[in-house]
Amino acid sequence: MTTLRLILGDQLNPGHSWFGQPDPSVIYTLMEVRQETDYVLHHAQKILGIFAAMRDLADQLRLAGHRVEYLRINDPENRQSLPANLDRMIERHQVRAFEYQEPDEWRLDRQLAVYGESLAISCRCVSSEHFYTTRDEATTLFGGRPKWLMEHFYRRMRVKHGILVDIAGKPAGGRWNFDSENRKSWPGSPPIPSDMRPQHNHSALWQTIVSAGVSSFGQPQAGSFVWPLNRNEALQQLDHFITDGLPHFGDFQDAMSQHDGRLFHSLLSFALNTKMLTPHEVVERTEQAWRAGHVELATAEGFIRQILGWREYVRGVYWANMPGYVEHNVLGHTAPLPQWFWNGNTRMRCLALAIGQSLEQAYAHHIQRLMVIGNFALLAGLDPDAVHRWYLGVYIDAFEWVELPNTLGMSQFADGGLLATKPYVSSAAYIDRMSDYCKDCHYDRKARSGERACPFNALYWDFHLRHADRLAGNPRLAMPYRQLAKFDPETITALRERATDLRQRLDTL
Repeated sequence: MTTLRLILGDQLNPGHSWFGQPDPSVIYTLMEVRQETDYVLHHAQKILGIFAAMRDLADQLRLAGHRVEYLRINDPENRQSLPANLDRMIERHQVRAFEYQEPDEWRLDRQLAVYGESLAISCRCVSSEHFYTTRDEATTLFGGRPKWLMEHFYRRMRVKHGILVDIAGKPAGGRWNFDSENRKSWPGSPPIPSDMRPQHNHSALWQTIVSAGVSSFGQPQAGSFVWPLNRNEALQQLDHFITDGLPHFGDFQDAMSQHDGRLFHSLLSFALNTKMLTPHEVVERTEQAWRAGHVELATAEGFIRQILGWREYVRGVYWANMPGYVEHNVLGHTAPLPQWFWNGNTRMRCLALAIGQSLEQAYAHHIQRLMVIGNFALLAGLDPDAVHRWYLGVYIDAFEWVELPNTLGMSQFADGGLLATKPYVSSAAYIDRMSDYCKDCHYDRKARSGERACPFNALYWDFHLRHADRLAGNPRLAMPYRQLAKFDPETITALRERATDLRQRLDTL
């Protein structure tokens, strides 16, 4: 009795219980399909990295004695969709049972559930064995409460899993959250850790992808590809971060510099989101580093909060609100993306650097994504669905379960506060404080009006004016509205006129 097991491109965990012992009656299949390359326009490195890692896992499984059927993008028998290819394999191998791991994206979850229901053979969905939480754990925790808070979820996770707590469940150091201590700008020292990432030549694979007609954007960097292929490389990356990056991560996790797009960030998100690494081992290694005296508690807590807190929380938000979440647009923003989202050619230096880095590396850290690119998108009134599709495509670590809540909820406030307690917007002052981006910029970071005034400034105040009916009562926005109340009518008029002009010619900024 042959069983066919499907492995998706973000399920590359060789330690899954499926692989405990080779079984000649089980066939594992991995597929490179246009269904997955084409549902949104992806960065070249995202396609390349996932295909290369899938091929590497297939080779590992074969070497371990498992039966594997790998379908390449240019295989003449490839029907370019999961159901069509599965039908062919089930018929060819006279399969009597089909199994798959829980997909993390709603569209794939529905597609495979519907497909399984249509089969005349046995079908079973199993856990991916990756996350701390189940899909519905956050929903169960918050019950019917209309307002969720990540901090409440995070504290419960800390206690439940015994992370940074004492035997009584009290937080290490007497505090749950050290975020206020993790907001320093980087002055140029300490030195940035050396880049110990792997170097791969995927030029042949890239030519295969291009020849197959797959569309993409961004730079493939196929000849010097730096993202991990497998778990061993991901573990080396984790070791390097714990030793050299983590000690300074806490202080500078919100900092930005034109000299380095990484600073002290881990670069582990691609390996985590494709399941080469587990969140448990990343959290445990971080806590061990603190207990060994290698890093400060504030640093360990800040990084653990991103993994155990935020990452698990946004997954809960995603599954609680799909499929309708993607349609949220409470602010009614509809402007198309400026053309420089695709080439980085803007005179706004912060955006040129952050978007240029994204196009070159398929990576930007969370403050670049939130407080530079996302900040501008929200202030300028860009269509949140277009912003979501760009974020989903451009970043190598972007999978919808984690990207969509971060973009529509945290970045664009399109859900009206379901995820975030306020819109995350700022004028040029924040960007200048947390980076060196404003130096040598075409625009004046301090000016509000005039042709050379930084666009962030007028757009910031105009955003609050345009959405005052919805936002003025938010206690977390009391300060900007108190400031607005002090502006004279002439200043308000000048700000509105400047912002209107900017929003009408976004392509030229």
